[in-house]
Amino acid sequence: MFDSLKSKLKNVLNKSSSKLDSEKIYDSIPEEKETEKDIPVPLDEEIPATAEPESDPVPVEKEKPVSRKEQLKQSKQKKPSSSGNAQPAEKMVGDSGKKIKEDPLDDLLDELEVILLESDVAYPVVQDIILGVRDNLLNKKYGRQYTLEEVVENAVRESVRSVLKVNEFDFDAWIDGQERPTVMMFVGINGTGKTTAIAKIAKRLSDEGKSVVIAACDTFRAGAIEQLSIHAERLGVKIVKQEQDADPSAVAFDAIEHARSKKKDVVLLDTAGRMQTNSNLIDEMKKISRISKPALKIFVGDALAGNDAVEQAKVFDAAIGIDAIILTKIDTDAKGGAALSIAHTIGKPIAFVSDGQGYEDLQVFDSDWMLERLFEE
Repeated sequence: MFDSLKSKLKNVLNKSSSKLDSEKIYDSIPEEKETEKDIPVPLDEEIPATAEPESDPVPVEKEKPVSRKEQLKQSKQKKPSSSGNAQPAEKMVGDSGKKIKEDPLDDLLDELEVILLESDVAYPVVQDIILGVRDNLLNKKYGRQYTLEEVVENAVRESVRSVLKVNEFDFDAWIDGQERPTVMMFVGINGTGKTTAIAKIAKRLSDEGKSVVIAACDTFRAGAIEQLSIHAERLGVKIVKQEQDADPSAVAFDAIEHARSKKKDVVLLDTAGRMQTNSNLIDEMKKISRISKPALKIFVGDALAGNDAVEQAKVFDAAIGIDAIILTKIDTDAKGGAALSIAHTIGKPIAFVSDGQGYEDLQVFDSDWMLERLFEE
């Protein structure tokens, strides 16, 4: 998963320690200057000598710079050895240490920008990541116990984390706070795994003890109705459907009325998947949304589509207003750019990622989960 992006990131991080050695990238800061800053002002300059004649040696005060040195040596001995023990960037920063120069840093950031673009990360997201890395590194002093590779990797981690945390969405907490029946509408183009994602959500809700109704609103394709019917039968949930070419909005209305009369908890609306450039489809989405008034509108995107998935999400968001995203086929995504780009670009959270074909293969999206897969060895 994300093998391409992960390997390229590792290459950049490795170059940061081999190609850019400490003498070239760090400003030189004489150790004596740092020590002098730590030496306190002698007390006898501020207090008359006659006041405390016996306290001239001030042994306790003179021990301070020594203890700082000893602490520095101890911290060097405890230097982190792997990216798995990475520290947040701000914990590496202190009043003393090594300061990174601007010119070599620019070269490093240029290289990082190229590999992010090659990995299908959207350009605005690349710029945010690069600026974040720059802010994490420039004009800050890093403890001498950290290698350049560790410093750069943690700066990249923190920047990517901030991008992923733009919007986080707790689906389970959200669904528990909704009125019944809760209507959710799923949109996306053909081939993204939208129908299977709906089945996985139905399974998840059923396992939590909630009653589910599925509405087969994709009446343009008989195959879509049949596929959804098979999922409903396997999962033991109610499906509301009509014949092919029926009015999709009417199917949605019937499903919601059925849920109200039978006191069901959740209604999941499947919709037709056509290219986002199909104006008739977009008009149909607007009509279904207007009639069903869904509490949650979910865009289902294919991680393998890269930046095209971002463009699709933009169109659907402009048409009906997307609330959350499910990213499918993430287990086969080598580049990883869509996961970084899509939520940040349209400002909507990724609720779930689908990482397999089984009903259980639906994971709550978490920024730490993503970071582990990007930076793991």
